[in-house]
Amino acid sequence: MRILFLGDVVGRPGRNVVADRLPGLRERWRLDCVVVNGENAAGGFGITEAICDEILQAGADAVTLGNHSFDQREALVFIARQPRLLRPANYPPGTPGRGATVVETPRGARVLVVNAMGRIFLDALDDPFAAAERELTACPLGEVADAVIVDFHAEATSEKQAFAHFVDGRASLVVGTHTHAPTADHRILPGGTAYLSDAGMCGDYDSVLGMQKDEPLRRFLQKTPGARLEAATGEGTLCGVAVETDDATGLARIVAPVRLGPHLEETWPRAWD
Repeated sequence: MRILFLGDVVGRPGRNVVADRLPGLRERWRLDCVVVNGENAAGGFGITEAICDEILQAGADAVTLGNHSFDQREALVFIARQPRLLRPANYPPGTPGRGATVVETPRGARVLVVNAMGRIFLDALDDPFAAAERELTACPLGEVADAVIVDFHAEATSEKQAFAHFVDGRASLVVGTHTHAPTADHRILPGGTAYLSDAGMCGDYDSVLGMQKDEPLRRFLQKTPGARLEAATGEGTLCGVAVETDDATGLARIVAPVRLGPHLEETWPRAWD
């Protein structure tokens, strides 16, 4: 199975590059499943129903979120009627939405997608390890699910790595999101799970984490309240990770970073060309 995960979509540049690039990549690489993190898609803060629909129509099978899940208040309502939009599974009981879903691919395979959020340097939600254990036990790889994708939205690399080792052998891919900067540590762990500490963002890299540079720079220099952060407006770069799994086990055979666009050196899974 061929899987593509795209990192945090930030503002209009991120939405545009996903809409422009993803349909062609889905066909060119014969992708079975695509997951996109959309938590910064609405001007850098949260997601709206119209934007969620736009990402799904571009070719995503599921959209994950993170600490900005409910920055757009309408998400509190529409997330309940959109089964392919996930917020972290370790939100407290009673939070609208769901933290996992099963996607059926065009070939009839079942892909479990799980969203969880770390607790170090972020709002302290419930235990993400326990939440992942619950979801993976309910839909185990190789028994119920043909592949398992986990978006672990977290700040600390140590927490991301520990989480990946915790589920190694029980997931096809564990990919970190949130920091908006792609890391170079893609690898397959001993148990067969593909891992990347951060997928990076889909957005304008001539920025500060996808935001226009002036206000973040002013805040660092002056340490006083100021203007609202605004998403950058330049050309977007598509960033994420590609994984090919073994059909017999659901574990990873190939993992490769994906970076397509200006400002970063381009790379993609050459084996798929």
